[in-house]
Amino acid sequence: MPKRVDHEERRAQIAEALIQVAGRRGLHAVGMRDVAAEAGVSLRLVQYYFETKEKLLFYGLRHLTDRFTARVGARLAAVGPDPGPRATVEALLLASLPTDDESRTFHLLYSSYAILSVTDGALAAQPFIDNPDAAENALTGLLVQAQEAGLADPDADARTEAISLLAMAATMSTSILVGQRSPESAIAVLHHHLDRIFSTAGTSANGGPI
Repeated sequence: MPKRVDHEERRAQIAEALIQVAGRRGLHAVGMRDVAAEAGVSLRLVQYYFETKEKLLFYGLRHLTDRFTARVGARLAAVGPDPGPRATVEALLLASLPTDDESRTFHLLYSSYAILSVTDGALAAQPFIDNPDAAENALTGLLVQAQEAGLADPDADARTEAISLLAMAATMSTSILVGQRSPESAIAVLHHHLDRIFSTAGTSANGGPI
């Protein structure tokens, strides 16, 4: 009896191959033939699942995003069953910093997708991601939650702080990639700003009296 093919599993295999080869050579330099060779399948099979390179790129972006979500989940699971808003914010931000091979590939390719979406007509014709404001909205909600619980500065503008944290993480990620700063120094900067936000009048960042 012939083995039943799991089409989603095969698509994920091909998307993973795209991520691996693009992480080494750059997204702009990757062709469907390269992806087929990396996945150990025929070019015809890649074309069967993804008719064009643009369709493969979009699926690869979603696969990359799923991997990021899984990394954040793993960080939160390590904290415990009820991590709270600060630990959740930290997990989101720290998971995006290129501190190992996995996160380095994520930042490199995600940045490449953003650049290609500006210059490639086929990519520009579709949304870059399903919800481009998802991270900003998530961080804003967590900061509001912390304010309502008395865990963060009540006078801070949650939306502005969320935008600032994301922009800071993105910029420092690039500086880590190019060797301008170490992952440890970037993490220290993020912790500095989180300590500022997650403090209340009359208490220090760790909850003790000033």
